[in-house]
Amino acid sequence: MKLAVVGGGSTYTPELVDGFARLRDVLPLTELVLIDPAADRLELVGGLARRIFAKQGHPGRISWTSDLDAGVDGADAVLLQLRVGGQAARQQDETWPLECGCVGQETTGAGGLAKALRTVPVVLDIAERVRRRNPGAWIVDFTNPVGIVTRALLTAGHRAVGLCNVAIGFQRKFAGLLGVRPQDVSLEHVGLNHLTWERSVRVGEEDVLPELIAEHGEAIAADLRMPRALLDRLGVVPSYYLRYFYQHDAVVRELRTGPSRAAEVADMERRLLALYGDPALDEKPELLAERGGAFYSEAAVALTSSLLRGTGDVQVVNTFNDGTLPFLPDDAVIEVPASVDARGAHPLPVRPVEPLFAGLIGHVTAYERLALEAAVKGGRDRVFEALLAHPLVGQTEYADRLTDDLLAHNREHLAWA
Repeated sequence: MKLAVVGGGSTYTPELVDGFARLRDVLPLTELVLIDPAADRLELVGGLARRIFAKQGHPGRISWTSDLDAGVDGADAVLLQLRVGGQAARQQDETWPLECGCVGQETTGAGGLAKALRTVPVVLDIAERVRRRNPGAWIVDFTNPVGIVTRALLTAGHRAVGLCNVAIGFQRKFAGLLGVRPQDVSLEHVGLNHLTWERSVRVGEEDVLPELIAEHGEAIAADLRMPRALLDRLGVVPSYYLRYFYQHDAVVRELRTGPSRAAEVADMERRLLALYGDPALDEKPELLAERGGAFYSEAAVALTSSLLRGTGDVQVVNTFNDGTLPFLPDDAVIEVPASVDARGAHPLPVRPVEPLFAGLIGHVTAYERLALEAAVKGGRDRVFEALLAHPLVGQTEYADRLTDDLLAHNREHLAWA
C-alpha cells in the first residue's frame, strides 16, 4: 500500500508519520512518499520520518521528492496538507482584515477567503494530475479551508473526502474527562467545517452531554475561550471557531493587541526544523504538540484505512450533503458522522437542526458557494459578492475595502488579479 503526502515538508508531517508507525496494523503501509517543492525542508522532515519508522520497527519505505507526478505515481491514496504562500501569506490573512474591524483568520472571514482563492486552483491542478496517474486513488484533504477545498474537489468529480481534527479532538477530550476509552465515545457532530456543534455525546446508549457541561463546563469553556454561561444556555458544545461569530468584536480587539498566530507558528516552525535536523532525534518532539493538528494522524489513518479497506467505519468527515441537512443544497459540503467504505463517505441521518444553528449554517454555506465560484472563475465582483455574503463582513463598505486589500495582498498568487 502506497501513500503520498503533498505538503510533506510541513512541520506537521512527523505527527502523521508517528501515527503511521504506531497504527501500522490499521493501515499497513509499504511505501510513503513525501512531496513538497521545498527541497531543504523535505530533507529535514524526510530524515526524521525515516528515523521514526526505524525506531518503531516499521518496515515501510520512506522517500521524498519535489516531482509531484513521480511522487503520486502508483499511490493508493494522496493526502493534501499544503499551504500556498506559506506562513507569510497567513500572516497577511490574519492582519489586514483587522483594519476594517473584521476578524483576521486563516479559515474564515476575509482571510479565509484569501486562502481559498490561493488554494483551490492549486489543489484542483494537483488532483487532476493525480487522476491522470491513478484514476482510482483517493484524495484525503486536510488543506484549509477544508469545506471549500473539498467542495471544489468533489464538484470536479474527484474521489475525495475532507478531514478535520476538531471532532477527534473533542472525542479525546471528553473521553479523558469522563474516564472512558475514546472509542467508547460517539459524537453528534453537525455543521460545516470549522462551524460545528456537539449536540450529544454518547457513551453506549446514554447521552452524557448534560453531565459533561454540568460537571466540566468550566474546563471545556476555558479550552474554547468562550463563557461557561454560553454552554449552559446553548446546551451544546460549539467548536472553537464559533468564537469568531459569537464573540466577534472581542476577538478583533484581542487580535489587534497581541502577536498573530501566524507569527507564533512561524517561530515555532523555525525551532521545529532545527530539531528535525538533529540526526539523534527519532521521535516527534514535544514542541510539535503546540503546532496544532492534535490527533490528526489518528484521524488520517482511520479515514484512509476505511477508504482503502472498505471497512464501513463511522467517522466525522467532510462530504456532499446529499439531502442529509434538508435546508441545504445537495452539493453543499457538510461535516457530520458518516459511514466510510471503498465507495466513499455516506453521511448518517441527522435529526432536525435547531434554527439557531441552521441559520448560521445556511448563511455560511451560501458564502462558501460564492467563494468557490470566485476561486475557480476569478474576478473582483465575485470576490466582493463572497465577502458581502459572509456573516463576518456583510456590509458594502467593508466588502469593497476588503476586496481591494485581498487582491493587493495576493496578486502574486492569483493569475487573474
